[in-house]
Amino acid sequence: MLNNPEILVSFFTIAIIAILILMAILAIVYFASKRKKTKVKEENNVIPEDKNTQKSKTFGVESVMDFMEFDKVEDNMIVQKNGTKYIMVVECQGINYDLMSEVEKNAVEEGFIQFLNTIRHPIQIYVQTRTINLEGSLQTYKDRVKEIEDNLLRQEMRYKEMQSSGNYTKEQLDRAYYELTKQKNLTEYGKDIIYSTEKMSSNKNVLNQKYYIVVPYYPEELGQNDFDKEEIKNLAFSELYTRCQSIIRTLAACDVNGKILTSNELIDLLYVAYNRDEQEVFGLNKALRAGYDELYSTAPDVLDKKMRELDRQIEEKAFNKANTKVLEAQSAKERALRRKEESMEDLIDQMAALIIEQNRNLVGNDIAQEAIENIKEEKAQKKLKKKEEGGTKENVKEKTKRRKTTKTA
Repeated sequence: MLNNPEILVSFFTIAIIAILILMAILAIVYFASKRKKTKVKEENNVIPEDKNTQKSKTFGVESVMDFMEFDKVEDNMIVQKNGTKYIMVVECQGINYDLMSEVEKNAVEEGFIQFLNTIRHPIQIYVQTRTINLEGSLQTYKDRVKEIEDNLLRQEMRYKEMQSSGNYTKEQLDRAYYELTKQKNLTEYGKDIIYSTEKMSSNKNVLNQKYYIVVPYYPEELGQNDFDKEEIKNLAFSELYTRCQSIIRTLAACDVNGKILTSNELIDLLYVAYNRDEQEVFGLNKALRAGYDELYSTAPDVLDKKMRELDRQIEEKAFNKANTKVLEAQSAKERALRRKEESMEDLIDQMAALIIEQNRNLVGNDIAQEAIENIKEEKAQKKLKKKEEGGTKENVKEKTKRRKTTKTA
C-alpha cells in the first residue's frame, strides 16, 4: 500500500497543507503581538499628557462657605440652606446627679420624662468639649491677691506703730493682731490656690463640657404662603423663641437651667466647632480684638484730608476773631461809659437848664432866667477849679522833673 504513488501524493499534500496552516497561524500570532506592543507604547506616551490636561481642567478655587453648613447668623438664629432652615440653640447648665439623694434623683427623672413628653417638634442634643483657658482667671486672681498682700503690709506697719506708741490697750492690740493674722492666712491661701492651679494647668488640659439643645424650624411648616423673606424670618424667630422658652420651662422641673444663645454666643459655638485645635490659641475674642474680620484698610483721600484741615483752620480763626470782636465791643462800651461818667455833671446841668426852660411859664421868666444863670455860673466855677487843679498837678510834675534832671547832671 505504501508503494502506491497516489497514496504518497495524498500524504505529502496533506503534510504541506498542515505546514502552511501552521505557518499562517504563527504569522498571525506574531503580527498580533507586535501590534499590541506598539499600541501599549503609544498609550504610555499619551497618558501623562492626558493626566496633566485633566488636572488643569478640573483645578479650581472654591469658596470656604461652600464647606460650611450654615449661611449666616442673625437675630439669635443660624440660617441654613438659603433660608429654608432656621436654628435656635438653648444652653443648659448640668447638675451633679451622682451626689443627689434617691428622692432628688426620682424628681429629676420624672421631670426629664415630662420634658420628653412635651416635645412636639424635632430637637438635637449637642455636647461640646472645650479646653478651659485659665490665663485670664489666673491673672485676675493674681491681681486680687496682690491687693490683699498690699493691705497686709499696711496692717503690719500699723500694728508695729500701735505697739511702739504705747497708747493702746491690750484688747485693742489683740484685736489688731487677730485682723493681721486673718489677713496673713488669706494671703497665703490665695498664693497656694494660684500655685496649685498653675501646676494643674501646666501638666494637663482642663476640659469643660457644655450641653446644648438645638431646635430647628422649617418655613415649609407654614404650608402654602406668600410671605417674603423678612416675614418668614420674623415668623421663624417667633416660633423658635416659643419652642425654646417651652423647653427652658420644662427643663426647670429637672433643676436644669437653660438660656437662649445670642448671636455672638452662637458665633463662638460655631467657631469652636470648626476650630477645635486652634480655638485655645486663636480664640474668637482674640480674633475680634486683632481685627481678623477686616480684610483690608484704606487711607483717606488726600483731598478729603486737606478739606478737613481747611475746615478746622476756618473754624479756629473764626472762633478767635469772634473773641477779639467781643472784647473790642466790650472795650468800646467801657470807653463810652467812662466818657459818660466824665461828662455826667455837664449833662446834669444841661438837663436841669432844659427842665427850667420848659417850665418857664410856671415858675416865671425872672426866676427861670436867674436859675439858668446860676447853673451857668456854677458850671463856670467848676471848670475854673478843675483848671487850677490841673495846673497845680502839672506844676508839681514839672518841678519833680527838674529835680531829677539836676540830680542827674
